[in-house]
Amino acid sequence: MCDPAFALVLCAAPCARGADNPAEVFELPSVDVVGVTPLPGLGTALRDVPANVQRFGALDIGRQRPLTLTQFLEQNANSVGVGAGQGNPYQQSLDFRGLTASPILGTPQGISVFQDGVRINEAFGDVVNWDLLPRSAISSVQLLPGSMPAFGLNTLGGALAIYTKSGAQYPGLSVEASGGSFGTKGAEFQYGGASDRLDWFATGNFSDDDGWADHNPSRVKQFFGKVGFQDDKTDLDVTLTLADNQLQGTQTLPLSFLANPKQAYTFPDQNDNKLAAVAAKGSRFLAGDVLLGGNAYYRRYESTNFNSNVNDDFDAADSNDGVPHNEAFNDLSSIDQKSWGVGTQLTLQRKTGNVRHQFLLGASGDFGDTRFRQQEQTANFTGDRGTLATGPYALLTDVSLRNAYLGLFFSDTMALAEHWTITAAGRWNRAHVEIEDRSGEDPALNGTSTFTRFNPALGLNFNPTDRLTAYASYNEGMRAPTPIELTCADPAAPCKLPNEFLSDPPLGKVVAKTIEIGARGKLGAAATWSAAIYRTDLDDDIQFISSGGGTNAGFFQNVGATRREGVELAATTRLGAVRLDVRYNHIDATFRSAFSAFSPENSSADANGAITVHPGNRIPGIPADSFKVRAVYEKGPFTIGAAFVAASSQYAHGDENNADRQGKLPAYAVVDLDAQYAVTPQLSVFALVTNLFDRRYSNFGVLGSNVFTGPGNSFGPAVGMAPVAEQFRAVGPPRGVWVGMRYSFSKPAAR
Repeated sequence: MCDPAFALVLCAAPCARGADNPAEVFELPSVDVVGVTPLPGLGTALRDVPANVQRFGALDIGRQRPLTLTQFLEQNANSVGVGAGQGNPYQQSLDFRGLTASPILGTPQGISVFQDGVRINEAFGDVVNWDLLPRSAISSVQLLPGSMPAFGLNTLGGALAIYTKSGAQYPGLSVEASGGSFGTKGAEFQYGGASDRLDWFATGNFSDDDGWADHNPSRVKQFFGKVGFQDDKTDLDVTLTLADNQLQGTQTLPLSFLANPKQAYTFPDQNDNKLAAVAAKGSRFLAGDVLLGGNAYYRRYESTNFNSNVNDDFDAADSNDGVPHNEAFNDLSSIDQKSWGVGTQLTLQRKTGNVRHQFLLGASGDFGDTRFRQQEQTANFTGDRGTLATGPYALLTDVSLRNAYLGLFFSDTMALAEHWTITAAGRWNRAHVEIEDRSGEDPALNGTSTFTRFNPALGLNFNPTDRLTAYASYNEGMRAPTPIELTCADPAAPCKLPNEFLSDPPLGKVVAKTIEIGARGKLGAAATWSAAIYRTDLDDDIQFISSGGGTNAGFFQNVGATRREGVELAATTRLGAVRLDVRYNHIDATFRSAFSAFSPENSSADANGAITVHPGNRIPGIPADSFKVRAVYEKGPFTIGAAFVAASSQYAHGDENNADRQGKLPAYAVVDLDAQYAVTPQLSVFALVTNLFDRRYSNFGVLGSNVFTGPGNSFGPAVGMAPVAEQFRAVGPPRGVWVGMRYSFSKPAAR
């Protein structure tokens, strides 16, 4: 029997959901608690969390069938947007409250991401590869805002915690097949079961498509498996994640090309990503109010990238035989990364006088060993802007990188009285990075950098009734410069991303400080609401400063202070057979320090190609306003859903001073539909429609130099035509339609 006065989750979780072991709660289809640290534990009742946490379950994710989690969050989560600068749907950058978790090397990362407590920001570059985990493996997702120190490095704007399914909670065997627009073919299976204290779950996904544009097909193979042991005191899971994916992108297009948005600026641009990861997590009650949890993992990640780039130094006069030479470069890079880590956490629940405590004490270590190699060969462009090699590969970079991230953290949630809760937390971080040249030709690359900091957090919750929570919080977070940033920070020697390394001046760590005030509650039997205002100030923020030209070259720079502040509003209700979710976000993301940036394609640049960024200038790539509506109609065996996403205009990267005459990327709105019909309890059919009204829109832009100014958009300098400064945009996909069927070999258990 739960003690009603005990607001902490030792009672709340099993009583609310019937879990045999409270530590297993996050594998349930929906949860009433929040994981306030990444390691296994009891979580904290939502009423006692001083943040505007957003939670989503497997039912909604499965119904909408997104290719990746980023697409689902774009449609359903407040303050989330995506950028598709690579032109491939599996390689979108996720932006939350103006900070980013991206698969693109060189993108300044500000969101930490965890899978069952394992940090999946890669050791090299802190990137997040959204294509590595099948959607069908996800049981629940929690998006926690702010600079929450317990989640460690990169938690500047928030943390994303992904929890996977177990066989005990998702029993049965099902298979699914689908197909549709852009030559898409897909198949998926799920199998889960339990016997006595053991449970098992496995899911796999195969998808093949031609891409909506030229030269951007995707081949995706994903597998996830879990074996678990669970009794009333112990919960142990071992998981295996495998992926073997080939993704091609089409990059951004200059405005003059947008009459045909399916064409590629240059090609090919291909990523081959492979992952083999094993992880174990477990917890055991040492006493009725003492829980010991921990995890350990090993990941082997391999990536090969081939991309074509314009040679900015091309000069037709160098051609001795009358034929242009060396118009382009083909860059071939490889990442061979091994990463591993361990963590442990002790949860204690005690009463001191009239104050009830849930105290957490933990430690974690994440380690990486990466070999990075990059080669380059000269090439010429074909008539359709592909490349043909004109020379052999030459080695540019061969480095080994080792990083060690250590952390000690604590948290104490104190129920001072029936209506008041205080949370105090903190984490000490140490980030150590070593870089070693393996070519024997770049000894200046050798170096060691260490960053340390203690980050505090404090929160207050007021719960006057069980239908209203008000809160206020302050927290701090830290991000250490990544190896790729540390080796690419010299404006006199720009790097080509995601590849070339140089020896450079040091960068400082980024420190985030977040204040948030908000409230959430219930209205009647079916309506909920939430509201929050927040401000995140970053000191020594790191930005990628483009060096202009036709390549993605530039350098990283500490640019002083930046700020992201805004308001979030959300409401959910049920009107008969219709569930309605409405979300609105306004964010003011600005530079707070003056600095000079090199952006020669910016029309306001001086004779040296420099622009001056002033305090108050808006940070590019972040729309000021977004509005989302999700409606789901359920009647008997039929379900139909609609998602409306609208975003305001945004500045292009390279326009940090907001003065380029080409202006902003325009606002856009997109509607998607999903529907399913249960023909029998075992057989269902489904359909998806994206971009229902076939709107032309862009969610990413950058200033660049268009060198294809010759006849038929051929290479202009070869015929004496100069490059033209233009705004380049990533165009969103046109209307797409997919259909499929799903068969369950046993009737699903009631949830």
